[in-house]
Amino acid sequence: MSNPASPPAVGVLAERPPLAFPPGFLWGAATAAYQIEGAATAGGRTPSIWDTFSHTPGRVVAGHTGDVACDHYHRLDSDVALMAELGLRSYRFSVSWPRVQPGGTGPINQEGLDFYRRLVDQLLANGIEPWLTLYHWDLPQPLEDAGGWPARDTAARFADYAALVAGALGDRVRYWTTLNEPWCSAFLGYGSGAHAPGRSDPAAAVRAGHHLLLGHGLAVPALRAAAQSEVEIGVTLNLYPVTPATDSPGDADAARRIDGLANRFFLDPLLRGSYPADLMSDLRQVSDFGHVRAGDLATIAAPLDLVGINYYSRHVVAAPTAAAPPEPYWRTPSCWPGSEDVRFVARGMPVTDMDWEIDPSGLVETLQRVYEEYTDLPLYVTENGSAFVDAVVDGKVDDPDRVAYFEAHLRAAHQAIAAGVPLRGYFAWSLMDNFEWAWGYTKRFGMIHVDYRSQARTLKSSGRWYAETIRRNGLAAQ
Repeated sequence: MSNPASPPAVGVLAERPPLAFPPGFLWGAATAAYQIEGAATAGGRTPSIWDTFSHTPGRVVAGHTGDVACDHYHRLDSDVALMAELGLRSYRFSVSWPRVQPGGTGPINQEGLDFYRRLVDQLLANGIEPWLTLYHWDLPQPLEDAGGWPARDTAARFADYAALVAGALGDRVRYWTTLNEPWCSAFLGYGSGAHAPGRSDPAAAVRAGHHLLLGHGLAVPALRAAAQSEVEIGVTLNLYPVTPATDSPGDADAARRIDGLANRFFLDPLLRGSYPADLMSDLRQVSDFGHVRAGDLATIAAPLDLVGINYYSRHVVAAPTAAAPPEPYWRTPSCWPGSEDVRFVARGMPVTDMDWEIDPSGLVETLQRVYEEYTDLPLYVTENGSAFVDAVVDGKVDDPDRVAYFEAHLRAAHQAIAAGVPLRGYFAWSLMDNFEWAWGYTKRFGMIHVDYRSQARTLKSSGRWYAETIRRNGLAAQ
């Protein structure tokens, strides 16, 4: 690995030719249940770990919670109409586990499930392919009380839940994602404590990562058996190119360690049926991997139909120095057990409102790596987007930085396709502004602006741009 050349800053790209995407390319947008639904106690829904976490003082910026969020639960009809206005070909949403199976065990809650039945039916009626994610971080609180993801039994409960949802919706939903970003669930939830459930225990984080993978592996055959029609099943990982700040051996080793924890911890068991030996060695002071039982890795490596990749930025890392700058919460040492002395290096590039460097070249590298090193399965960019400060002015929201971000990353996606990567679709994050986890309502990623007081929706200029991109199945010359 070598230090990459800095790409052109978003918004100042030179002359760009038109680009056509392959016929049938799946254009979509994505959301997550706790971030948009609200209706936290409606229809039999019970608390998730994010309800508990957000109601704990000091956990979320300004004490924000997802109790109301975007009130999507009560605004389903008008929100699907907005999706149709955008011309979406697919909509990636997650099911709230405690809404359809309160407590995380037992029979299905028909009233909660009816919400998703209505959603799926309306999507299909508007020519929008439903893409269902089973787990986007909202573990039922009773399962956390029983041990959460560090406990092996949670994996079995997840497989039961997957079968229940597939039995109800598998006749109409073709695309299924088991887990969204298990790295975040494990290492932010149980390592740094920055996300729900807010625990800070590196050993528990490693166990959680394994049991998330095991839950995925158990859910895949359960889902196939319960669905009433042909389904395509995958998992979504947040992946990063990891680059050493210099060519020094120390920086190269720092990159190896972070790559192991960020990427290979999940890619290797899922697609190779093993944990990397160097990763296990790095973690030896945290875990002896005694929680991995015979047969687990074969279960985790259950055959898939696709792989989803969420991409936002690159990690540039270095060996320690005497004066290391403070890091954002998601880069704190407790997120990276076994790599506490690694420094994350800022390169002075343009950043989003999340302080994430804008680096479209990293998307090309990530897609090519997964294809060349791991699998020839169809790949999908299941999340890609940016937070910027937006405002409604004279009834409009102009967000040129987001437009430039999308365009640059779609050009990167097209570059990967031209290089032979089997990329089949792209989902913009996000359909609408929403509850941005520990940042509450202070960060806006949406193509649709949401006034959280009135719940008024305003299509941003990025939404209009994306609709035109979908209509032409590609990018116009610039």
